[in-house]
Amino acid sequence: MLSSEIDDENKAMLRRQKQFRHAAEYIATGLSEIRQVEKAVLFGSVAQPLKMEVPRFRRFKHTGIAILHECKDVDIAIWVSDLNILQVIQKARAKALNRLLEEKQIGVAHHQIDLFVMEPATNRYLGRLCWFSSCPKEKEDCRVPGCGKFRFLRQHEGFNFDPKNVDCQTSIILLNRQTSIGNPR
Repeated sequence: MLSSEIDDENKAMLRRQKQFRHAAEYIATGLSEIRQVEKAVLFGSVAQPLKMEVPRFRRFKHTGIAILHECKDVDIAIWVSDLNILQVIQKARAKALNRLLEEKQIGVAHHQIDLFVMEPATNRYLGRLCWFSSCPKEKEDCRVPGCGKFRFLRQHEGFNFDPKNVDCQTSIILLNRQTSIGNPR
């Protein structure tokens, strides 16, 4: 394996992380127009310095060569005061990603954006914003207990959200209406 191949892969990983950060910023701008979204925090691998690891790619995994971590999706926690507007948030996400593609030629799919819905008063995790266009969609994913209790609030079987993920030094506050971070209206 040539060092130039490793360098190219590392540059690609950094480029993808930067593209995902742009996506998070565009989504936060869209969310700032929805008064029921009180706060948005970027967390996970997109929010922190990438670490070296042996990836899942065969040619690197097989040889044990470490490269920078691959960001696979964007994790954003959002504090929402009214769960009846989740479809509005879905549309804002789609609109933001379309704008990102138009303005910066950066393509990020809606299913690469995980919006973790939180309860403002308690910081309790409620579920994730669904990717499907209708609720329920009659898919296997929709059969998880509690999924769709609120339209477009998705549940994942066996998933336990760790609030420490959002409350760490590497998380980035994208929107906070109480402190005027972002574009609160």
